[in-house]
Amino acid sequence: MAPIPGSGLAKGLAVTLRTMTKKTVTEQYPDAQPDLPPRTRGVIGLFEENCTVCMLCARECPDWCIYIDSHKETVPAATPGGRERSRNVLDRFAIDFSLCMYCGICIEVCPFDALFWSPEFEYAETDIRDLTHERDKLREWMWTVPAPPALDPGAEEPKEIATARKTAEKLAAAQAEPTPSADPQGEES
Repeated sequence: MAPIPGSGLAKGLAVTLRTMTKKTVTEQYPDAQPDLPPRTRGVIGLFEENCTVCMLCARECPDWCIYIDSHKETVPAATPGGRERSRNVLDRFAIDFSLCMYCGICIEVCPFDALFWSPEFEYAETDIRDLTHERDKLREWMWTVPAPPALDPGAEEPKEIATARKTAEKLAAAQAEPTPSADPQGEES
């Protein structure tokens, strides 16, 4: 049986009419802020106090978009007769977001929790050279990082916490036990 001429056009117009009568789901972005998922990858925030200038993030970055400069500083001895120590001091920490592909490797390899994902996504610039953000801007975004989610109440306790709790309970039990008093003369009645 041959299709009726114009049936395809009628089906297409029916779809168009159905779509026209439905309410739109488009959010008007500047007026209405979007509801972002909790683990949104927006921009990288720097918690500068935790950074030890180990350079792991810059070495592991596949795009080479992290720039770190530092210098060594001598710290005087903490106790008399102790030796002086040297430590790295952060001079520059910058991320070029025009090169960054938001893979998160830098955040994963940071052993001192100095880098975090922030849900901020409104950092567009008119010039591509302005997308290299220095540590001051990265520090500002650190305060927009959401707190980590609470632990699942039904989850089992981590081994480290369970071991520490058991050790503390044993110490408390040992201190609570009365010490038996020894009678050196062994009195008899």
